[in-house]
Amino acid sequence: MHRERFLQMTATKEDLALTIDETEWSWLRAHLERGGLILVNDSLDLAEAGHKVAADDVAAIEQWISAGKLGKPTETQILHWNEDKQKKFSMLIVSPYVLIQERLPTFH
Repeated sequence: MHRERFLQMTATKEDLALTIDETEWSWLRAHLERGGLILVNDSLDLAEAGHKVAADDVAAIEQWISAGKLGKPTETQILHWNEDKQKKFSMLIVSPYVLIQERLPTFH
């Protein structure tokens, strides 16, 4: 098993929260093009979503997808973001995915 994937599977929500960062849309484009970008609704905790993805919690993930709280960005969103390449996002890498939120992280 790939070491990075193993570490993410064993990482706690708190561990993942410490790896949340801020990034610009221009950096995320490559991840969109390879199909690895996942938009997390701002109503969800990004670290919690990352933890569920890393743990492959199919039930939680399917529920969020059905509720429209987790998924690929829409064409409308992508067009809007392309107009503002400096738009900032919260991001969390859960290999092979990059989870993003439009809400910016709060660093303590």
